[in-house]
Amino acid sequence: MPASPCGTGCRTAPVATAGALRVVVRCVLIALLLLVFPLLLAGRVLPAPGRRAAARLGARGLLAALGIGLDRRVGRPADAGVGTLVVANHVSWTDILVLAACFPCRFVARADLVDWPVLGLLARIVKVIPIARDRLRTLPDTVDEVKDALRGGATVVVFPEGTTWCGTAYGRFRPALFQAAVDTGATVRPVGIAYRERTGAPSTATAFVGAEGIGESMSRILRLKGVRAEVVTGADLDAIGGDRRDLARRAERSVRGAGDVTAVPPLRVVARRVPAVGVDRVAAPHGEALRAG
Repeated sequence: MPASPCGTGCRTAPVATAGALRVVVRCVLIALLLLVFPLLLAGRVLPAPGRRAAARLGARGLLAALGIGLDRRVGRPADAGVGTLVVANHVSWTDILVLAACFPCRFVARADLVDWPVLGLLARIVKVIPIARDRLRTLPDTVDEVKDALRGGATVVVFPEGTTWCGTAYGRFRPALFQAAVDTGATVRPVGIAYRERTGAPSTATAFVGAEGIGESMSRILRLKGVRAEVVTGADLDAIGGDRRDLARRAERSVRGAGDVTAVPPLRVVARRVPAVGVDRVAAPHGEALRAG
């Protein structure tokens, strides 16, 4: 099962934090959004295009309520025929809101996400494709479900690292879910996600790593101020006739460049070099708890 050495020691202190009044206002906005948008998405109040637009608007609203801005340079996913497999690095649960705010999509996410507060409700509405990383026998079924979605023209988002990393360290892209693109001929679109302070400096303040629970993470992120998510798309990769391992390596290299991860100064001691990517892999302080994504 993929595991990350990142922990609380990886997180930088935020440059600015929100006051108590602003936090209260954010909580009220989140509550209102969670009352209105699930009704629009779950029912037949809106036609399908309207529901997709509402989903993006809802994700943007939740990001704004959390105090996270969005800078994006994202290409338009395929409109017809076989869909698009979007592969991205994984820093936090906020990545889901960030990408949902950019384009209509489905996510492959941890099976217990439906039980989480806030995100669990949204996960059920948008029909998240669950993956149980501690039960590898179910992985072929997950790949088949991704294939079906791609054949139907959907845009499916996968986090191939398999767990969250702090944004200065990262894991290799696991190849299993790339097989869905190989078998269907879907486009593979690498996307890099990075979080930055208002000054433009890299930030790990949103990282969901270590032993932190989802409630504690949400409470902490609500107090952040001036953090922006930066989303950059790499060149599309053709999966037809390809090999999933080669696709995974190419997509990983693209994401490292697109997300400018190599420009983020490492916060930990360099452990070993990864030749395939051309940057250093870094390790967390000893004793940090591992998080399975």
